[in-house]
Amino acid sequence: MKNRAKPIMIQGTHSDAGKSIFVTALCRIFYQDGYLTAPFKSQNMALNSYITLEGKEIGRAQGIQAEAANVNATTVMNPILIKPTGEYQSQIVVHGVPIDNMKAQEYREGYYERAKSIIKTSLDQLLTTYERIVIEGAGSPAEINLNDRELVNMSIAKMADAPVILVGDIDKGGVFASLVGTLQLLTKEEQERVVGVVINKFRGDISLLEPGLKWFEEYTGKPVLGVIPYIPELLIDSEDSLSLQKYTSKQNEHKDLDIAVIQYSRISNFTDIDPFEFEPDCHVRLVTRAGQLGQPDLIILPGSKNTIEDLLYIKNKGIVQEIVAAFQKGSVIFGVCGGYQMLGEEVSDPEQIESTHKAIKGLGLLPIKTILKRTKTTTRSNGYIHFCSEHVFVEGYEIHMGETRRTSNSSSFIHVAHEKDDGTINENETCMGTYFHGIFHNDQFRNVFLNQLRQRKGLASINDRNSFVDKKHSEYDRLAGYIRQSVDINNLYRIIDNFSD
Repeated sequence: MKNRAKPIMIQGTHSDAGKSIFVTALCRIFYQDGYLTAPFKSQNMALNSYITLEGKEIGRAQGIQAEAANVNATTVMNPILIKPTGEYQSQIVVHGVPIDNMKAQEYREGYYERAKSIIKTSLDQLLTTYERIVIEGAGSPAEINLNDRELVNMSIAKMADAPVILVGDIDKGGVFASLVGTLQLLTKEEQERVVGVVINKFRGDISLLEPGLKWFEEYTGKPVLGVIPYIPELLIDSEDSLSLQKYTSKQNEHKDLDIAVIQYSRISNFTDIDPFEFEPDCHVRLVTRAGQLGQPDLIILPGSKNTIEDLLYIKNKGIVQEIVAAFQKGSVIFGVCGGYQMLGEEVSDPEQIESTHKAIKGLGLLPIKTILKRTKTTTRSNGYIHFCSEHVFVEGYEIHMGETRRTSNSSSFIHVAHEKDDGTINENETCMGTYFHGIFHNDQFRNVFLNQLRQRKGLASINDRNSFVDKKHSEYDRLAGYIRQSVDINNLYRIIDNFSD
């Protein structure tokens, strides 16, 4: 009989404390050290998702963590994904397939036992398949109003019989208060499961922090296992919209290409824009209100979890008029998924799946109409784009609940073998849209596309760029290097291997 995997669980004092990135680092380190490793998050609430090889939808963080561990992501690594769709309601995705929309109370009271069973089966499968499991919690384990039926933190640590490391973010301030407060709100049994803490995003002179570290260890009896420095410009996908804070709303006059991304209230799969950070002459900025857009070289309308509501949002903000005006003056427009749907003549929702509005006019920049339907498309796709006289192979993934048809003889954007072609592009190649998420992660297409923008401005082309995929894997290694310098990994192995409930 195969030995049971050794688990470790990472919990945080609050959301965005650094749990996901620490789990990613440990997945990479364990892989580097020769262990067959898998990430696990029992229940994830996120709008930024990842499509497995089987065409199933999971949280993007678990997909990235699997990449760091050099294993294929599966739904067992994130059996339940919760995607907010509107006020107090979310779409529940189980093993990559949407099963229903539920309100929070309905889910807690009516689906709790079923969810617990699904989670346990998935965890058991991982524990008997891999050698190391790195489990990620959610929010804080000290949400005392929710702890009686929680399925993401200490209940999962107990289910896996895993030691817990608590992560605190010093960059936000009050790290000792948040760590001590979290520990004190745990039960005695839960406190005993916490084997130590890690302080994340530290800047400055470590000697000034050492008195605090000593006090914390004496006061709580818990060791500080490491102090991780603030890691600048880490190009690793995030699923938390808080990561959008790295983008400004202002144009960078020192960068040649100005890329404006429209940020709606329910923006999803915003990691589509990440590859532009890799380009030396591109500056990405977010547009959240009228007056910010100006005349950028490129306007991107990203994905949305609720196309109609987000389209209404940017109409009410006065952003739609500015997009149309900028396009008429020469800005290039690119829509992805929900953003693609918005560029058309109309988005209709006859079954009122997303909204109480049965139909709404789009921006009218592409001759398409979209009908929202209950059947959800989740698949990995590939095809060819004929763009700027070049024939380019592209890969991507689709996550949408609508069908889009062209209303005139306009051209499709991506030619997909043995299937319907995808997307639409205008005759001048200045406005286009696609259902392919990850379109800009294709190095050749991104190079061709950006060189077209450069030529429009009279700038020289840039060729022979490095691979974004290679860059991403080098970032996993760079992240692992930072953690190895900050955390005693040999001590961590001893803690994991010797832990017993």
